[in-house]
Amino acid sequence: MILPPNRFLLTAALVGSVLAATTHRTGNFNVKPFKIDLAGEIPHLKSLVNNTRLPETALYPEAGPNSGIELDTLRELSDEWVTSFDWEKEEAEMNRLDHFTAEIEGQTVHFVHQKSKDVDAIPVLLLHGWPGSFHEFLPVIEPLTQPTHNTAGKSVSFNVVVPSLPGFIFSSAPPQNWTVDDTARMFNTLMTEVLGYSTYAVHGTDWGSIVAYALYGSFNQTVRAAHLAFLPFLSPSEDEIAANNITLSDEQKVTLARMNLWNQVGNGYLVEQGTKPNDIGLALYDNPVGQLAYLANQIKLWSDPRAGTPPSVLDNTAILTGISLYYLTHTFHSSVWIYAQNMASFLTVYTKAPTNAPLLFSQFEYNVSLWPEEYVAKVGNLVSYKVHDFGGHFAGLDNPPALIADIRNIANYWVF
Repeated sequence: MILPPNRFLLTAALVGSVLAATTHRTGNFNVKPFKIDLAGEIPHLKSLVNNTRLPETALYPEAGPNSGIELDTLRELSDEWVTSFDWEKEEAEMNRLDHFTAEIEGQTVHFVHQKSKDVDAIPVLLLHGWPGSFHEFLPVIEPLTQPTHNTAGKSVSFNVVVPSLPGFIFSSAPPQNWTVDDTARMFNTLMTEVLGYSTYAVHGTDWGSIVAYALYGSFNQTVRAAHLAFLPFLSPSEDEIAANNITLSDEQKVTLARMNLWNQVGNGYLVEQGTKPNDIGLALYDNPVGQLAYLANQIKLWSDPRAGTPPSVLDNTAILTGISLYYLTHTFHSSVWIYAQNMASFLTVYTKAPTNAPLLFSQFEYNVSLWPEEYVAKVGNLVSYKVHDFGGHFAGLDNPPALIADIRNIANYWVF
């Protein structure tokens, strides 16, 4: 989840035309295949979890998850982490994908690059947020590469690129003054100069939506379509929606209630990370149960209450895999710095990006922010607005089929 209202400056850039390539353009970017190999860290993790003392009983058992993770939930996840959770299995599953690293602007950028066999495949960049990672797109990557027909009957497939944000998982921590605009510039270099795509589409959620929107507006010659599940604009209040005579669907009313609750009791982490990232980052640096308590409840609260039941795959294993990636790569600390580095990330005034590229938007019922169609239309060339009655903030895990279908609809508007 992201930040309080303020302004978001888009960095203008000129990007030359680069011929699309089917192989990596290594150039001076030192592109290397990458394999996840973190099993050696598991004994230390299990030792720390086993030796963590938790209270025998909850201090205030009626407080509920809005006051933070419940003791029974934390105990259940901790026990599963050291007994039935199989890191080696999850690591092998992630290693089925084609991982790489590249050196861009002096930083190591990790990314998955999964290519379709279809010569007409659309390049698409998938961007995660916090407390997510490339892992939240695992259920959608391979299906997107497969040639098929979308809901409009149009043939479509994708070459899928999923980078880790700077400071997340296998990407190195950026300089202290690094912004999401800098990340947008870096990822455009990744797509055009490293991978050789002259044009591409982008999907973003959470922090990834801010980077994606910066790409959509600032790199408008290369980004020729965008699909978002979150916006870098302050959501309209319930009073604003009513004053504009906007009628909400039943699903949108649920989202509105979720947003109101988040505004009341759900944003304490945001203030902490935006002002004192070292406090929380260092306090939990080598504390897996601490990271589990801090992250798992956010994931659960921001997801559909039916998470873990079809079509959702956001079960305890998925939660533990995502948090294991943070702990095992020692990047929990650097990940929270994205808040302090970007405390001016939301636009308060809705303005349209300087591009004619199509914009598609998906509103999932149990997300924690709501943007009615009338508001999304103010920020880009909106061609598709979908409301889904299942799923939350982590759509790639919470409702993979819907996200896959919506991204495939990019083909209806793709001109290259």
